[in-house]
Amino acid sequence: MLVLSRKKGESIVIQDQIELTILSVDGDTVKVGISAPKHVDIFRKEVYLSIQEANRESVAPQQSDLNALIHRLRGENKSE
Repeated sequence: MLVLSRKKGESIVIQDQIELTILSVDGDTVKVGISAPKHVDIFRKEVYLSIQEANRESVAPQQSDLNALIHRLRGENKSE
């Protein structure tokens, strides 16, 4: 991890396209402004992790769906 010190009004540039600017520092709270192209998604980490978890849950097969698929692939019929 790269660690940099910045003061209010100072910036960090990432690959000519993303600029992080320190807007204010108040105690333990730092306000950061981010300038980036519109196609770059920017999330707070807790929101990003929540989105990832929701995506994992939406694509994970449910056990009952998985069992039904196994029965179908084996040619088994529930009515038998």
